[in-house]
Amino acid sequence: MQGSTTGFNKDLQDKVAKALVTKQQTIAVAESVTAGNLQTALSLPEGASLFFQGGLTTYNITQKVRHLDVYPVHALACNCVSEQVAKEMACNVSNLFKADWGIGITGYAAPLPEKAINELFACYAIFFNEKCVITGTVKAEMASPLEVRYFYTNHVLEQLCKALRKPVGKKTT
Repeated sequence: MQGSTTGFNKDLQDKVAKALVTKQQTIAVAESVTAGNLQTALSLPEGASLFFQGGLTTYNITQKVRHLDVYPVHALACNCVSEQVAKEMACNVSNLFKADWGIGITGYAAPLPEKAINELFACYAIFFNEKCVITGTVKAEMASPLEVRYFYTNHVLEQLCKALRKPVGKKTT
């Protein structure tokens, strides 16, 4: 498992903050598997109130459908864990919070033997102006759920840094 499993990568947090403040762009987060860690990571850098709009942590299909307009038939079929669900979460949270950027992440931080989930992975999506700019699935090694959540959070922050370096557009109003 690459990346920090012992906490947030402050360097990544600061890079994201600087890029969003410089571009005068905002971000919102919809998360499940990371249980609020992405929201915490984005709220910690200096100047976070200039770019971080907020987020939602939704742990089950009912809440994902109710608050993030996730398509229920697909979500039921995959236990709410797929890149498609992450895309719906990212796009809809950015609309809900009127943010330029949106992140969605869903997955598993611990095995669920009763559902035959024995590997840890998370699906994520990053949207800018209602368009998907990055989507992916990241696998994690077995570790404590907290360590896995830090790993996923830092991985998504790294992907967000990559997206922010690309010329994807200007601030919307």
